[in-house]
Parts: sequence; structure tokens; C-alpha cells
Amino acid sequence: MARQHSANSVVFNSSWVAWAHTVCASAAFLCALAVGLSLHYKKIVKNGVAGWPQEWWPSVSATIGDWYPERNLFQILIALTSGPRFALVFLWWFVTRVEHPRAAAAIAICGVIRTVSCGGWVYITSSDDHDAHDVLMILYVVCNLPWMLGSISYTPQGYHASRRQRKIVASLFFGALPPMIYFFIRHKIQRIPGAYTHYSFFEWWLIVADVTFDSLKSVEFSAIEISVRAVGSSSAEIEKPAVSESNPTVTSVQLSTKTAVPKALSVATEAEKINGAKADITFLDRPGLIKSLIFSPTVTYATDLYLSYCSWSVYTSLAITLFYFNIWELGVTGSELAVISTLTPFWLGIRSFRESVASHTGQIVVQACVILGMAAYIIDEPLGRLLVVALANMALGIDWAITWSGLSDRISPQDNSFILAAGFILANLSKMANHSNNPVWPIVDSRSGGWNKTGLLLALLALAQFASRPPVIAPQEIIKTDNSRTWMSSLGLGGTMFALYSLFADSGTIVAWSWTGYPAKGPIPGVMSGAVTISAMCAGLALAGSSSASRVVNHPAWLSIGVGACIVMYQCRDWAGYAGGLVYGLFLMSIFPKMLQESAFRGSALVYYLMWLTTIGLILADVWATAYAFVPGGVYMRERTDIVLTAEILAIGCGVLNWGKRTTVVAGAQSQSQSTDTPSVSTFAKLKSRIRATLGLVMVLTMSVALYRTPRGPPVPHHSGDRLITAGIWTMHFGQDNEGRDSQRRMRNLIRDMELDVVGLLETDLHRTVFGHRDLTQVIAEELGYYVDLGPGPNSHTWGAVLLSKFPILNSTHHLLPSPNGELAPAISAVIDAWGTKVHVVVSHNGQEEDPLDRELQSRKLAEIMNATFPEPTIFLGYVVTKPQAARPAPYFFLTEDGRMHDIDQLDWDRWCEYILYRGLWRVGYARVSRSTITDTELQIGKFVLPKHGSTVLGESNDDRYIRSRKEDMPPGHLFNEAYYPPHGKNGHVYHVFNYPLHYRIPDYAPL
Repeated sequence: MARQHSANSVVFNSSWVAWAHTVCASAAFLCALAVGLSLHYKKIVKNGVAGWPQEWWPSVSATIGDWYPERNLFQILIALTSGPRFALVFLWWFVTRVEHPRAAAAIAICGVIRTVSCGGWVYITSSDDHDAHDVLMILYVVCNLPWMLGSISYTPQGYHASRRQRKIVASLFFGALPPMIYFFIRHKIQRIPGAYTHYSFFEWWLIVADVTFDSLKSVEFSAIEISVRAVGSSSAEIEKPAVSESNPTVTSVQLSTKTAVPKALSVATEAEKINGAKADITFLDRPGLIKSLIFSPTVTYATDLYLSYCSWSVYTSLAITLFYFNIWELGVTGSELAVISTLTPFWLGIRSFRESVASHTGQIVVQACVILGMAAYIIDEPLGRLLVVALANMALGIDWAITWSGLSDRISPQDNSFILAAGFILANLSKMANHSNNPVWPIVDSRSGGWNKTGLLLALLALAQFASRPPVIAPQEIIKTDNSRTWMSSLGLGGTMFALYSLFADSGTIVAWSWTGYPAKGPIPGVMSGAVTISAMCAGLALAGSSSASRVVNHPAWLSIGVGACIVMYQCRDWAGYAGGLVYGLFLMSIFPKMLQESAFRGSALVYYLMWLTTIGLILADVWATAYAFVPGGVYMRERTDIVLTAEILAIGCGVLNWGKRTTVVAGAQSQSQSTDTPSVSTFAKLKSRIRATLGLVMVLTMSVALYRTPRGPPVPHHSGDRLITAGIWTMHFGQDNEGRDSQRRMRNLIRDMELDVVGLLETDLHRTVFGHRDLTQVIAEELGYYVDLGPGPNSHTWGAVLLSKFPILNSTHHLLPSPNGELAPAISAVIDAWGTKVHVVVSHNGQEEDPLDRELQSRKLAEIMNATFPEPTIFLGYVVTKPQAARPAPYFFLTEDGRMHDIDQLDWDRWCEYILYRGLWRVGYARVSRSTITDTELQIGKFVLPKHGSTVLGESNDDRYIRSRKEDMPPGHLFNEAYYPPHGKNGHVYHVFNYPLHYRIPDYAPL
């Protein structure tokens, strides 16, 4: 091992540290696996869902932590790994500290945390403390991202093969995370036998990739030697060293580089460092030091990035703020005019106005007006909020045009193109972390999950920094604008803006497009698939800023790939459709900066006016394609998303085909025109480095949020011992209450208090521009514990239907009910597993009374669905729009007679919209709860008891079904929450119509 040694010194190559770590770590896991398979095979493959033979390969946790002697053998060997592990972290810091001192220190800190967390999850096993084990493992995986990406980014010069190998191993490591988490959810939440075996393979692969990645550091370490010698000896006097008389046993350790080493590993002498430090030091007074910090390139970059995030937040809040009036009036109200508020760039055609807003003061005023849109949450009246948000968007149209066209003296168009794209991704991340609501939108406040005050405070600080920073130096030569083919540039940028806004403003939209129900054949809606979507967008922006961007993004084949991905996303569902959406998102983010740069020399007024006109036209076409009855002309674009996507692609194609060499030349000249001494934005190369760091941080945060919010266990029904199923139907009116605020948390509170096991939610298709691309189920499903089926996606053009269930959903089918004339009616037919008994649940939203043919055809289809499951237990939760027992062609008797279902209470004459029907169950309770100010429709609830397993409820008489009872005579589990009795109720909700819930006894002969 040692290169040379004597009585007083030992010198050996540092690569042995990496190899010692590899050998010890590999031996620890392999020995534990071999012993476990030999002695406890069936025990270590068994888990909480299934055992052998459904599960046939052990997880890492079960192998290393559950049984003697493999657990003890593993812990001894892994303890031996700790020394080389810490030495490896130190040596990598030593290798990279000269050229990148700050980065080296940050990577070393991550490496130490990674090592300690690794020790945490291997010594605290899942059988010791499951939560601590999981938290430490998650921390370990999260720390791997900066450790691996940092090691790749700061690999010393000259080690190209090593860098390439690290990229491959890191890609395989992180590529294994999504399928691993997918199979973990199938095991833990869906409780599918065999899923844990598939999960285990990916878990073992992470171990292999992790150890392999660290072993690659032996290449760089081979240029370093470690010398251990007694204090007082020298390299020239190894044989006869001088030993300290006071402490003759003390030794010292030296690190030295070999003669032939890459430039990155050269070490300056102490004298050089001291002299260099003296030369570089500038003595500043305290105010000067503070000023240098405030206007440092890093702080300035963070300011521009946050202001970009604020701009996107204000822009995406416009549609949802104005469409509130349409959904409450179900008609055109005049608020739609606010959609054209961004058309203000045409004012820049007036020279005096353009010079005024492009001045230092003008830019501050315009930026302040944009931020004013974030303060609109303070206003209680929806109309007042709309006016403020519209004003902010008018300012935003001007602000973006000034910045994009290079009129701003604070940032170049090239730099801004990347910062604006990164701001879009940040807005997406904030929505994902906040249950699909942007935390600074005016439709949310502190009661509904908003962080408005914090966001506004940060915006004001950013504005102050923006207003105080010195301007960049204007270019000496004015670059002439090119007005030829302006319309092509405008179409391209407008099409790209719309594509990003309509499909990727929320990470869950393309998941909803691909979702087809249970059993899952594609990504499951939720934060984990959203994390993958955001990562794909990060990859697209990283590609745009890479050295190969000009070769890839400018190539005609790249446009073809984008077009093909869009077609696959539209035509396919499940994994294929989602994969198409991911590639399309990557494509859009990769071309977005280029589109912005192209517009920089096309002028400022006409090009951006036409761009916004294109975007607005596509947004309106998207609304028409949904075929809302109250939208004028909607019948002509009904269900024609294909036309919208075709127009979008053609617009993007026009922009791409209009690219020329001048884009790079002009943008480069504008970026280079900045003074290298000004701190507003550093060189473009440094900006791209910061963008990459931001994207890496976003990916870490995204994965952290996804892991944090992934449920730790399956949903649990409320009253298992009573075999009770409490079902409810509620029309949510698109998740905005009477005040125009998001209603998720208020919905959660009532659903929690009513202890609902099965919930049908209607008017929930919010993955659209006009509804803010939201998901109403996230707060309820995660905090209360439900399986979720989102129903037909936004590409099905319905009002939306959702099924929430405390019971596992075995199978679900999405239906588009016959709708030849009116709005498309969605339905979900599902099979849930209620304590081993299959129970069918149907959720539907029928058409309005203005279309009697639609309602008749839809009712016949629903009756056919329910009749096909006879005599199995079935619950119908629907929006029907009919009077009770109304004669045909009204829907009532189609559903009850043809569907062979019972009305929950046929004596309840005061109904119109919502109905609950049932079969094969004993109904024991019925309640109607007022809506408060959450929506325009009440919550209806039915309590049902499932008969004894193997028996059926069939042929019961009307008298048997209507044995009414007082609540005092009912079992406790059959009662409703007493807090909601009138006159006061709770949170504005009371039991109404009957003023109390209705209770029914089960006949004595019923088998329970």
C-alpha cells in the first residue's frame, strides 16, 4: 500500500481511500444479503402486505436491519466504512478547493450530512423507528443530489472520462427514483402484492450506483499522496527525523500532489496566498461593505429571479380572478374584457411614452404596479380584486416588453430570457408545494393556504434593490431592429407562451390528461408525478443553457420531436401520453429563451402586441373547446382541442423557422454591452452557472416536497367495526367560494366532521387556464387520507367529476355520457373493496334542463351501467337536475327503475340537483347540510351498512327500508355530528330541510 516508509513516516496514494470505501461498503451489503438469503429468506421477503411467493426479493432495509446475524455483521462492516467515507469527503474538498473554494466547501458540507444521515438510516432500522428511518433515508437521497451534481460540475480539468462516467452513474441513480417511488406507492398505499419486490430491485440499484459513484473518485485521488510522519522530521530527513522533546509521540499528516497533476490540483505556496490576499483586499467602511453585498451579482440575480416569479404569479392569477363571475352567473358578464389587459405594449409605439416607461423612474413605477397585483388579496370584493389584477397585468405587458426588447438599463434580453424561464419553473414549484395554489395569488389568503404577506414583503425588498441598483452601461452602437417577418416572431412567442401556460403552469395538468383510472396504468395524480414533470422542465431549460444548445435547439429535427411529442400527448393516455407530455414540456422550455431572444431585435410595440394577441386568441379558443353552454360561439369549437393544439404548433413553428444567426449576435452584443464592473448581472456564462444551480436546487426541493407529502400509510375507513359506509355528494362550483377564494380547506373541514368514507365531488375539472390549473383533491386526500380518482381529464372537455374513497379502488372507468346538444357530462363507475366485499360507486354530473334529449340519453346510459352490476351493492352519487319521481323523460325513473336502484328517501320532495341512490345495502342515515358560502349547492350524505360478507340485500320491502328511528336509539357510529344542528351549526353549515338528520333502523332479520 505504502509508496515509501520508515520508522518515522508512511506515504501512500490517496486512491486507496476510495478503494477502501468501495470494498468496505460493498462487503457490508453483500455479506448481509448473502447471510439473509441463506438463513431467513422467507422472513426478509415478507412485508406488511404479502410474503413469499408473491414477494420474492428482500428490500435493503429488511436485509440489513431485521434479523441476527446479518444485522450485526452489516453494522460492523459499515462502521469500518465510516473512516474512508469521511476521508473521501475531505479529499474531494482538497481536490477542488483551489479553483472553486466556495463550491468545494458546500459540497463537503453536503457530503458530511450525507454520511451522517446514511449512518442514521442503517443503524436506526425500520423495525426500530420507522419514521426516523424514513426521514434519514429521505435526507440521504436528497443530499445525494448536490453531492453528485457538485462532483460532476466541479470535476477537475483533464478528467473528461471520469466526468462522463459520473454523469452516467448519477443519471442511473436519479432515474431509478421515480419507478422506485411508484412501486412503493403501489405497495404502501394500494397494497398490491408483489409491488415491494419491484421496489426492492430499484432500492438495491441505488446502493450499487451510490457506491460506484464514490469509487470513481479514485481517479482524481491517484494524483494525491498522503504522508504521515513524526513531527520534526522532514521529507529530506525521513531516516533521521527530529522529534519534539515535549511530545515525541505526536505525528503529522500531509497531503501532497504528484509532479504530473492537472492544473486544477496545483497548490499555491503560503507566501503567494498571503501576497495575493494583500493585493486583493480593499478596505471598505461598513456602509460600503453593506452596499457591495446588497448589489452583489448573487443578490441581484436572486432579486431578478424573484421578480420574475412575481410577474408569473400576477399573470396566471388574471384568468381565475375574472372567470369567477362567469361561473357564478353562468353567462357573459363583461369581466371577460380583462383578458385583453396585457395588450398594452401597443402604447410603446408612442415615442414619448416609450422613453418615459423605459427610464429609471418609469421602470420602478411599472414594476411597482405589477407587484400591486399581489396585494389584491387584501380586497374582499371579487370585483375590486379583478380591477387591481387587471391593472397589474396592464403594467406587466409593458414591463415584459421593455425588458424583452432591451429597453431596460437593468438587465439584458439574453439574461432575462433565462431568468424569466426559471421564474416560470419557480411558480410551478410553489404551486406544487402549496397544494396546486400559488401562495401569492389574490384568490388565497391566510385561511386558504396563502403566504401573501410574506410574498409581498419579499417583493417590496426586491423592488427596493431593483430601484437602487446602478444601471448597466448602454451599448455604444445602437443595434438596428429588424421589422421583417415580425408576425412570425410574434406568433412563435405567443404560441410558446400559451403552450407553457395551458399545459405546464401546474405540474399535474399533463398527468390529468393521461389519467384513465384504476388499476393505474400510468402516473398516479399527485405530488410525485408532479415532481417528475418539473424535473423535465428543468432539464429543458438546462439544455437551453448548455454548450450544445445551438446544435440541438436550432436543428429542424428538434422541432419535429416537439411536434411528435405533442401528438403523442394528445392521442395517447397512461404512460405513453404522459411521456409525450414530458418531452413536449422539455421541448418548450428549451426553446423559450430562444424565442424571447429572437424578439429582442424585432421592435418593442408591434411584436409584443401581436404576441399577446396570439396568446389571448389561443386562450379563448381553449375555452370554446370545452363547450360551456354560456360561452357564445362555443358550439363551433366544441371538443376541438386538436384544432387548438394544431394552431399552437403552427405558431411555434413559425417562430422557430424565423430564427436566424442574428439572434445570437444581437443578444450576445447586448449582453456584452454590460459593464463587467456593474453588479446587476454578471457575464452570461456566470448567469448560466447560477441558472444551473437554481435548477439543481429546484429539483432538490421538488423531490423533498414530494417525499414529504407522500402519505406514510393507506387510508383507513371511519367505522370499520360497524361495517358502515358514509357517502356524500357535493357540487363544488370549481373550488371558488362566494368571496372568490379557494375553498379546499373549508371543504376539508366539513368532509372531516361528517366522517365521509366515499365522496363524489362535481364541477372539479380545474386543470384549465380559466380555473388556474388547480387540483381540488390534494388538501382533502393528503390530510384526511383518501384514494383519488380524478375522473375524465381536461382533454375530455367536461365540468369534471372526482371520486374520493377511504376504501381501495379496485377498478374505475371514466365515461363521457351522451351529450349531442349540451355540455359534456362526465361519470365515474368504480369498484371499491369494503372489507373484502366489492361495492360499486357511480359518480356523475348530468346535463342541464335546457337539453332534455341529453338528459334522457345520459340517464339511460347511467341506468345501463348500474343495471349491469345487479344485484351487487351499489351507491349512486349524482347531479341529476329533476324533481323527485318526475315522469319520464325526466331522469328519475330511468335511474331508479331501469337501473334497479332505491332512492335514499323517496319522501324527500324538496330536491332538484343532487341525488343519492343505493342498492344491496342497508341505509341507516340521511342528512342534508347547508352550503354556507363555499358553493351554490348543499352536501348530501347517506349512511349505509354493508351486509354480512357473502350475503346480499335483495327483495326487501318498502316498509323494511323505511323503519324510522330516533337518534337516541341508534348505535353511536350511525349518528351524525351534533355540532351542525340548527340554529347555529358550525362554520356556517347546518342540517337543513328537515332541520336534523334522518335515521333508519335495520330489520331484525337482516344478516349483519
